[in-house]
Amino acid sequence: MDRTSFFSPQAGRRIDVPRAARARFAIGDVVCHREFDFRGVVFDIDPVFAHSDAWYESIPEDMRPDRDQPYYHLLAESEENSYIAYVSQQNLMPDTEGDPVHHPALDQLFERFEGNRYQLRASLSH
Repeated sequence: MDRTSFFSPQAGRRIDVPRAARARFAIGDVVCHREFDFRGVVFDIDPVFAHSDAWYESIPEDMRPDRDQPYYHLLAESEENSYIAYVSQQNLMPDTEGDPVHHPALDQLFERFEGNRYQLRASLSH
């Protein structure tokens, strides 16, 4: 398989990735977790796991997802609070609520909510 690498500041090292990684979700998509009761908006995507080894090892082994898949940075919310989440592709699915997410950082990255997805601010897109 053809591979390349990138430097991950979170992991503090270079990460080896397949050139043909396929993300199921895009920046601005509203998603929900398959196992836990939270939803969020995708604001960044890593083609494979790119967080620290300590973070990865903190996941119980029987629930630990494969590293070699896309991982999503989410502006997440549960009934109790808002936070940033880092979630594997296998643990996400499209949100079916159709309602906007109420995360305090949304206005910094996105302009508006349209059709179950957020539009990235024009000043942030290339």
